[in-house]
Amino acid sequence: MSESSPITPNSNSAEAIESVNTTEDITAVSDRSSKTRQLLGMKGAAPGETSIWKIRLQLMKPITWIPLIWGVVCGAASSGNYSWTLENVLKAAACMLLSGPLLTGYTQTINDFYDREIDAINEPYRPIPSGAISVPQVITQIVVLLLAGIGLAFVLDLWAGHDFPNITVLAVFGTFIAYIYSAPPLKLKQNGWLGNYALGASYIALPWWAGHALFGELNWKIIVLTLVYSLAGLGIAIVNDFKSVEGDRQLGLQSLPVMFGVTTAAWICVVMIDVFQGFIAAYLVSIHENLYAAILVLLILPQITFQDMYFLRDPLKNDVKYQASAQPFLVLGMLVAGLALGHAGI
Repeated sequence: MSESSPITPNSNSAEAIESVNTTEDITAVSDRSSKTRQLLGMKGAAPGETSIWKIRLQLMKPITWIPLIWGVVCGAASSGNYSWTLENVLKAAACMLLSGPLLTGYTQTINDFYDREIDAINEPYRPIPSGAISVPQVITQIVVLLLAGIGLAFVLDLWAGHDFPNITVLAVFGTFIAYIYSAPPLKLKQNGWLGNYALGASYIALPWWAGHALFGELNWKIIVLTLVYSLAGLGIAIVNDFKSVEGDRQLGLQSLPVMFGVTTAAWICVVMIDVFQGFIAAYLVSIHENLYAAILVLLILPQITFQDMYFLRDPLKNDVKYQASAQPFLVLGMLVAGLALGHAGI
């Protein structure tokens, strides 16, 4: 008998198997990422969701609730009257529910309803253009969120003992702005300046006013200062326009990237964000809140860094990356400003 040859593994086969496993792992991670982005209502999602409740949540874009919820915290801080009691925590939580899931959810749903033709071009995976949810179901969701939001606002007014229903009025005003922002004939978002300022004010001023009114007395100084701060929010709103440039151009919507071009709009965006935060810092110095002003300036610096690293170099590609990197510093700056105003008794 001849001596048999030893059996050795085929290195090429092993590498092929490892390559297949790696590819499968990457695909699985990518699928999970797409589903998460889809659920949160983020750019870069994928169609295919069948659960009606997940589809409804996707329409409400939970990722957009965070600034509104944070705005309530800033308003509570600027009131100077917030204390850590169970009742106050519950009040604040209810106000966050009002500003975030209910009224922001209403705003995002009605915006998707009126933007379904644009989304069919820019984001065809969204629930309405993809056919995942019917138009009557969307209208029902809009009505339920609207009524629930106004109802909760009225409850908060009763809970706070308001003689005048401040929070209810703010809720009605906010929902009106949301409607004319998205719906014809006004459709404010057709105008880059008006639309983005309406959006910026809705994200900064409105929830701030609600939080302040819940725990204190809303006054003209807070209203003016937060409207100025909302000009920085206008810059943030412009960032959202870069993902829709092609669809906006085709449908004649005058977003700033369409009006001025991508590069110029990117510069307008970052200047608005930085200058008006700087204005608030200067105001804090003027009322002798120097420490808070210094902290706010330190929080502006990393935003400028990320603007240079990501956004200005390629706003179409890096808009989401820039927002994820820079916006935490902007919202922390809002809280610093709120604490300063509360400390100063403005």
